[in-house]
Formats: sequence, C-alpha cells, structure tokens
Amino acid sequence: STLRKYKFSNFISSSVTRNSMATFSRNNKILVLFDVDGTLTEPREEVEKFMQEFLVKLKSKVVIGVVGGSDLVKQQEQMGKNVINDFDYSFSENGLVAYKNGALIGKEAIHTYLGEENIKSVVNFVLHYIADLDIPVKRGTFIEFRTGMMNISPIGRNCSKEERNAYEAYDLKNNIRKTMVEAMREKFAHLNLTFSIGGQISFDMFPTGWDKTYSLKYIAEDEYDEIHFFGDKTFPGGNDYEMFTHPRVKGHTTTGPADTIAQCTALFGL
Repeated sequence: STLRKYKFSNFISSSVTRNSMATFSRNNKILVLFDVDGTLTEPREEVEKFMQEFLVKLKSKVVIGVVGGSDLVKQQEQMGKNVINDFDYSFSENGLVAYKNGALIGKEAIHTYLGEENIKSVVNFVLHYIADLDIPVKRGTFIEFRTGMMNISPIGRNCSKEERNAYEAYDLKNNIRKTMVEAMREKFAHLNLTFSIGGQISFDMFPTGWDKTYSLKYIAEDEYDEIHFFGDKTFPGGNDYEMFTHPRVKGHTTTGPADTIAQCTALFGL
C-alpha cells in the first residue's frame, strides 16, 4: 500500500514538529538495539507504518540502533533508504559496516581477513554440498558474498515468498541447515569460523567474534548506563544469541514486531 511506502524519515521530521519538547526528556545514557527480521519487521518485509511511528516515539526517549545480519542495501530496503540517519546507530552485517549519526565509523571485509585461497575452499565445498543435497526445491544464489560474511542458502535466495515459507517448514522438520553447518564446522575447524542460523532459508558464516556483538566495539564501556537488545533468534545457534547473552547487554526475546512494541512500551514508559 502507499502508506507502507512511507519512509522512516517522513515520521522523524513530522515528529520533531509535533513533539518539539520530546528531546528534552531523552535519556542519552540508555541505548536500545534491535534485530530486524522478526523483531522490527516480518521476515524480509518492509517496516510497517505502526512500527515507524513507534520508533520515532522511542527515539525521543532513548538512543536507538539497528543491528542486522544483512547488508546495508537490504537494511535500507526494509527500514527505509535513510536508515543510517533515522537510527542513532546503523549496524549492517553484524556491525562490520557501522554508522553513527549518519557517518561511517567502521568497515571490515571477510576476504581480506581469511585470504582468497580459504574463501575458494569454502565456496567449492558449499557448491558441491548443495549440488548433492536432495530437497524439494532449489532456485539460485546459493552463496551471497557480503562485506563481512558469507550467507549460504540451500534453497537459494532467489526463491519466492511461498517457496521461502515452505522451505522453512521443511528445514525445521529435516534439519537441513543444521546438518550442513555441522559438516562445515568440522571441515573448516582450522579457520575458527562461526556459523549462525537466522531467518527462514539461510545461515551466515563469519570469523569467530564477528557475530552481532562485533557492533559493541564501537560503543565505549562507559558510554551508556544500559544497553538493551531485542531479537527473535536468541536461542543457542541463532544469530541473536551472542548479543542476547553478552554481559554488557540486557537481552530481550521477542515474538515479532507487535511484541517488540509491547515490551518497549512497558520498559521505557511510553
């Protein structure tokens, strides 16, 4: 709908006009970080109007940031083109691409860290493994090479929304991703990699320590009195787990956008 096409910045600017006094009550010592899929949006969907309006209200009370596993382009597709300004912090690819107040503050690349020979070994293994994998549907883009990680999808990221939903159910029943991760963890043990299952159809592979807690390196120990994090994949092996359990962070498990709003409303007195 047309309403869903509004970008976050529309609500930011209008909120400043309507609530010019809100900034005076903002607590700049509380930081609230959010996962994207399953937390602020439905998986791979655009942010809804009700969530945009809520985030404007929350930003008038506390410092807010987004920490997603996807690259910045996908983060912009879901949260709006101006995401790096709409949030105080924008961390894409788990913080390997980091923005604060609209300015780039850090960037790291997996291929320079691991080296091209190791990258080729991983790619070759993945393509052979998926070629031999017997699943109901295969599409395209089985490996997505990102700045700080590799995203691997047995069905392929080019699948339709219906195929994505069907694969998720099949994967949960048959442990396709879990089994593949176990095989890769054994094969590439010498590279000290972390494998993180997230979303519906894929898993991420990155150097150990490059999970969502990587974003905390940009946040000084004494900068905030409280750091909260909301995510849906907070179980061991989920891509929110490390941040959820980090000693600097107060972790909160959410079941979706509506639950995220309900929990934040109760916590921060909105």
